[in-house]
Amino acid sequence: MSATIIPLRQERLHRSELAVPASSSHFFEKARDSHADVVFFDLEDAVAEPMKEQAREQAIRAINEIEWGSKSIAVRINGLDTRWALRDLVDVATHCPRLDMILLPKAGTAFDVRFVEHVLTLVEWEQGRTRRVGIEVLIETSLGLANAESIAASSERLEAMIFGVGDYTVDMRTGDTAFGVPSGRYAILTDGAADGVRARHWNDQWHFALARIANACRANGLRAIDGPFTQFGDPDGYRASAQRSAALGFEGKWAIHPSQIDLANEIYSPAAGQLEWAQRISAAIEASASAGHGAFAVDGTLIDLAHAKLAKGILQRQALIDRIAGKVACA
Repeated sequence: MSATIIPLRQERLHRSELAVPASSSHFFEKARDSHADVVFFDLEDAVAEPMKEQAREQAIRAINEIEWGSKSIAVRINGLDTRWALRDLVDVATHCPRLDMILLPKAGTAFDVRFVEHVLTLVEWEQGRTRRVGIEVLIETSLGLANAESIAASSERLEAMIFGVGDYTVDMRTGDTAFGVPSGRYAILTDGAADGVRARHWNDQWHFALARIANACRANGLRAIDGPFTQFGDPDGYRASAQRSAALGFEGKWAIHPSQIDLANEIYSPAAGQLEWAQRISAAIEASASAGHGAFAVDGTLIDLAHAKLAKGILQRQALIDRIAGKVACA
């Protein structure tokens, strides 16, 4: 079925998603006090095997006992190919009425999402829970990327897909030791000029993965979220990485360090110039329509209904930020 334009399944402000190791309780209140839109408690990669059960218990207590305000709260369970996954999923969903989303790592096929969906449904029936838990998935394997479209269409609970560049790097066997950063090896040389000098141009080795995830998300009403940039001491590099994915249609990015949160919130929010343009174009289109006109020119650019949709989207995005982030402008 197609209605041409697919609306978001679930509206949620998701510019920044802060990773919090569930085994490190000293980070919990700092996460609460941060400007992150989404906080996820990590039971997977950030937790050593002997600490898995304790980390799960700590995450449940933190979700229930800390006041999280308008933040969305998620838990990254262990992978479905591990012995901790089922208990993670059932215990967290059972004991955390405040939970917004389950973060499923290494989603490889649509079946993986449907399995999590069914377990959540059973828990909600058992608990009499009326507030549905959403799902976000990490696309971080070659199998997951190969099935991105079917995964995106797999469940009405699914809200977002995240590019998990770390495990994807491992799975693709590139040999890179820093995740989310560019590789100097992925470059081309120009032909030699008259003086024999050849310029070296870097390329983005993850463009295919990012573009495929973004398209799968928009085709199915999901949020596309960029993954980690592990060199947290390089804010310029993080900014460039975030701007690249924003240009592809992503609406948020992971923060593995608190210093990355404000950068993400800035980059995935409409800029002042965009807001001014949207307000001006919306007014111009309304005036043109009232006069019985269709397309018209502004500053040498043809303006039509496509621009009206774009302007509306920008203004709606800012309205969501104002409402959720508590920055409502004075009347």
